[in-house]
Formats: sequence, structure tokens, C-alpha cells
Amino acid sequence: MGRRRFVAAAALGAAGVAAGSASADAAEVTWRLTSSFPKSLDLLYGGAELFARQVGAITGGRFRIDVFPPGDIVPGLGALDAVGAGTVEACQTELDYYYGKDPAFALPTAFPFGMNAREQTAYALAGGLDATNALLADYGAIAYPAGNTGAQMGGFFRREIRSAGDLAGLKIRAGGLAGRVLQKLGAVPAQTPRGEIVAALGAGTLDAVTWVGPYDDARIDEGGKLQKVAPYYYYPGWWRGGSMVHVVFNKAKHDALKEEFKAALRTAALSTHAQVLASYDAANPGALKKLVIGGAELRAFPQDLLEAAYKASGEVYKEISDANPRFKSMLDAAIAFRADQYLWWQVSEYTFDNFMIRQRARG
Repeated sequence: MGRRRFVAAAALGAAGVAAGSASADAAEVTWRLTSSFPKSLDLLYGGAELFARQVGAITGGRFRIDVFPPGDIVPGLGALDAVGAGTVEACQTELDYYYGKDPAFALPTAFPFGMNAREQTAYALAGGLDATNALLADYGAIAYPAGNTGAQMGGFFRREIRSAGDLAGLKIRAGGLAGRVLQKLGAVPAQTPRGEIVAALGAGTLDAVTWVGPYDDARIDEGGKLQKVAPYYYYPGWWRGGSMVHVVFNKAKHDALKEEFKAALRTAALSTHAQVLASYDAANPGALKKLVIGGAELRAFPQDLLEAAYKASGEVYKEISDANPRFKSMLDAAIAFRADQYLWWQVSEYTFDNFMIRQRARG
């Protein structure tokens, strides 16, 4: 089954089909949603389409949401501003794209050595979303979680990384909090458009690229060209133990909706959230095998690099927290929640998964 069909099939079954056939004339409310993700990232963009279908299905076609890719209405990175200004009623985005407005925007999406996808979801629904929406209120917006990629890879590198010192002078496609941490380790963060990644690696103007995980990474591989110029495929992506996607709404438009429609937005968002993560979990193993068969050489980041990055992350967080009380408050709350999660995970999933992985290795 194709990945787009995998997402679509997880909607609301026959109800989803009925919603898709509803005419525009039947809608009481029609909104436009702009996505920050291109259609080529089909699991992410497909999440926006799934969300819209589910809203239509839940409301019997009375609430219609039309989905647009980046560039059709506004650029991908202009999505939040467009929602706040009322240019569109909604967007699908990662909030860390707006790190430049306030570093606190990084925290609901991912932060170095933060939480995994399950922990992120638990935290958001246990109260973390309130802090996110308090931040968004300053921009005229409100949001719900609507997807997660799960843990990401560390990316493709032109040369092996044997120690933390090998990051010195390394030109790597990274930004936001990850970029600041990598910079502390001596790397040179760069912003390279997707279409120029392979050429930049081949020319040596870029030494490494972080993207997402195996499924999406395979889609920028250009028939194996990426693996030829940057064969070393590193893990883990310590800057994104999970990467949360949100659907964001103009707050005034959202608050003016009838309660039934507000509930439909929340229900559709949380259903989409589960389906997108499940899609990545289902797609990544096969994609990883394909990349390795195609020549990617899996490498784990050295322990001393992880230790140095963890220390540098703490330094970055302190620097930002000293100047940004909101960032400090949001980060402290997230870290406290994570500490309790580890107490539980240590005696539950971690122990179970660790045993099962060892059994698999033994055959």
C-alpha cells in the first residue's frame, strides 16, 4: 500500500468518503489551510489532507477545510504570520520554524536531548499544550498537535566522525537550537535549500546534511547520488528525539466557532497526530533497509560527541533562559516532566525493548 494511501485509509472509513463527496454548497464554514511542507513530503503533507477530511467527516461536510501547499498562498515559513493576520484561517507547520521570533517556539517541536514522540504527546496533553498556546496567543493563534515524525536520524556525512573534535569546521545543514549547539562544538551551521543539497555535498561546500528519518531521507537521495557523495549515515538525531507537527488556527476565527466545530478540530487533529506517527513507524524500517542496500553506511555518533553535545546543549539553554523568562519556564516544565517519564520508562518500555532487541540480535 502506498504511503499516501496508508494515511488516507486511516481516516474515518466510509464517513471519510462521504465527506469527500460533500459539495461546497453544503458547508456552513469554509476555511483555507496552508501547509509548511511540500507535497513531496507525502506523510507530512498527507497529514494536512487527512486532518481536513476528518473535520469534514465529523461534521457531515458542514465544516470544509481546503488544503494548499507552500507557495500557493504564502511561503512555507510564512504560515504562522498568515494565520495570525487572517490571510488563511489555519496552517500545518512545525513551530520551531519560528525560532527567530522567539526561541521558545522550538520547544513544542523538539529540542536537543529533549523527549521522544510518546513523551512529547503525553506532555502536550498533560498540560504542555497550554504553555504552547499561551505563546501562540501573542501571535493571534491557537494550536493542537497533529503529527510527529518520531526520532530522527543524525544525517548524511561526507566523512566519518570518530570523535567530537571531528566536528570542528564541519559545514552542516542545521538551524535553530541544533545549529547553536553544533556551533558550540565547532561546526558551521548552514541553510541549504533542499534542491541544492546533493550538489553542495558533491562540491564540498557542505559536509553533512540533517533531514528527517529514513523514509523522507530516501526521498532526497536522488537515485543514490546522495549516498555516493555522503555515504555515512549517522544516528541518533540527538536534536530531535521526536519532531511534533501542529495545526494552527487564527484564534479569533477559532473562538468564534460553535462548540461542535471546535471539538471537530481537536478530534481530527489528535486522530491525525496518531496516524502520522504510525505512518512513519510503519515506513521507516523498510526505507532504512533500502538506504543500506543502496550503499549508506550506518554509523553511531561517538559517545564523546554525544556527551559534548549534551553539555553544550545545557550551556545554550542557560544562555537563552537568562534572557528569555518564557523559554526558561517552558523548558523547565518540559525537563521536569521528562525526568518523571524516565522513572517510568526505565521499568517499563526501556527494559522490555532492550531485552527484545538483544534477543533479536541473538537470532
